Amino acid sequence: MTTQPTHEESADRKTGAGRSATTPLSRAMDTIKKLRGELEEARSGQSGPLAVVGVGLRLPGGIVDLDGYWDALSEGRDLVAPMPEHRKGPFAAEWDTLPRRGGYLDEVLEFDAGFFGISPREARSLDPQHRLLLEVAWEALEDAAFAPEYLSGLRTGLYVGVTGQDYRDWQPAGQEDAYWLTGNGHCFAAGRIAYTMGLMGPAVAVDTACSSSLTAVHLAGQALRRDECDVAIAAGVNLILSPRSTRLIQQTNSLSPDGLCKTFDARANGFTRGEGCGVVVLKRLSEALRDGDRVHAVIRGSAVNQDGRSSGFTAPNVRAQINLIKAALDDAGLTPAAIGALEAHGTGTALGDPIEVEAIVEALGRRDGGAPLRIGSVKTSIGHLEAASGIAGLIRGVASVKRRAVPPVVHLDTLNPRIDIADTGIEFPRGETPWTGEDGAGDCLGISSF
Repeated sequence: MTTQPTHEESADRKTGAGRSATTPLSRAMDTIKKLRGELEEARSGQSGPLAVVGVGLRLPGGIVDLDGYWDALSEGRDLVAPMPEHRKGPFAAEWDTLPRRGGYLDEVLEFDAGFFGISPREARSLDPQHRLLLEVAWEALEDAAFAPEYLSGLRTGLYVGVTGQDYRDWQPAGQEDAYWLTGNGHCFAAGRIAYTMGLMGPAVAVDTACSSSLTAVHLAGQALRRDECDVAIAAGVNLILSPRSTRLIQQTNSLSPDGLCKTFDARANGFTRGEGCGVVVLKRLSEALRDGDRVHAVIRGSAVNQDGRSSGFTAPNVRAQINLIKAALDDAGLTPAAIGALEAHGTGTALGDPIEVEAIVEALGRRDGGAPLRIGSVKTSIGHLEAASGIAGLIRGVASVKRRAVPPVVHLDTLNPRIDIADTGIEFPRGETPWTGEDGAGDCLGISSF
């Protein structure tokens, strides 16, 4: 193919300049191509997958690591038990009038303050939730093989889900001091870890009620994708240290009288409170692979929304839940068929469970066949960890993905008659179930926290 030289090209040849001429139009096209490339690169960074490179946890039943967690889940253990006598503190008489079963940690007051450079006087005023966060965050960084000096050269962000302030009831009125102020405010739960470990990225405490810790994971992921930090730590914590909060929750009629969380069951009559702490360390997947990090699991997308105006303050909005699941799928670049397992919010309430399953059926149901969708909820094993419930579900999902199996739903005997899963491909495992995805169908897991 031949073309005639343009006027500009001819003129250039006559001058013997020996270079290719550029018209204003071609320069504009080059600029557009360059900008498009930069835009695509930016979009790729903001929507790229994230790697879970470290995990730390303390959960009921003496669970302190991922293997122990999986063993308890796969065996279908119920880790809810009466509150240990030594945990009642100065409130024994009040506790005896309240539901006593819960997902309790064995010990929450012991703390090696000297290890973290904290004086004994300050440690006494420090909310045990803050102490637990320090310990478990350190363990998560150890699991990631990140030494403190490694993080000092990086922008490390910290996002902590925390709501309760039971420890305030331990301090007699009029005897507070400055340590009490910095030891019990939510903002200091994040700030203290950042200070102790020399973290230089964002340090944020998140309180969105029971979704706090999963919202913290979402914000941590957004910060990584926006290049606001190089490493992000997301955490959640909940301790039951005073009978006051249990008494107030009981007045909402949302606690199970028998202390059993019977999610999706016809006998569902409320949730059981639980304690625990979970921490995950996140990096951009591309950088984790580049650096040779061990990758526990990959987070491909997330989304956050609010119920808006619903039929009541405690009544879930099914349309909002449907929209949220679809938004998370869009962010991950996945279709409903890619989701083979779902860690549901699943509180075990007669109203909430059917609404949640209705939203799942609409957003993820297999009306046209395909790989099954297996649904569970860790609350049936350890209780509702409130601010830490989302991170407990996420870590359960990490364990499930690593083992390629789905653990059973504890206490599920007869499906709630208001839950209709006919011809949807949805299953509720009654025992440990092998999980195999074929050609990308059903090989991803979703996690909800409302």
